[in-house]
Amino acid sequence: MNYTTGQIKSKTVAAWLAFVLGVFGVHRFYLFGWRDMWAWLIPIPTIAGWIGFMRFNNIGQDDTIAWLLTPVLGLSIAGACATCIFYTLMKPQRWHHVYNAQVLPAPDDTHSSGLTNWLSMMALVMALMFGAVSFMSSLVMSFQAYFENQVQAARAISQGTDLGN
Repeated sequence: MNYTTGQIKSKTVAAWLAFVLGVFGVHRFYLFGWRDMWAWLIPIPTIAGWIGFMRFNNIGQDDTIAWLLTPVLGLSIAGACATCIFYTLMKPQRWHHVYNAQVLPAPDDTHSSGLTNWLSMMALVMALMFGAVSFMSSLVMSFQAYFENQVQAARAISQGTDLGN
């Protein structure tokens, strides 16, 4: 088997890129290069969610587009945090097999690129905290907006039947 002299992909670097810039797909550019289609598509829901968040701040919660798009931002953040958690918890042998197969001759524990160190664990803890908060916030906002919309619709129906009598 021929091995290239390419760059060994570090699990710690990938985890931190997923945590800090994962909503823009930077971790995928690091792992798979500039030709990775998913890396180019990841920012789309993030940008859509950011537009919803800005509309929510400018117009308020009565804007339907804002309450539809804002949770997408939270879910993008939660997805980036979940990717960070996934990378951090991956076993070193699996990491080398998946991301360093063309570079390393054999997956072993002598290469620090696949080991879970304290920096990786810090990324894991931060991703758990921010991912849980963003995911729960997205759910709360979605359900609150949905139920407020349903209450308004029910009021309109009840007022319409009262006016019809």
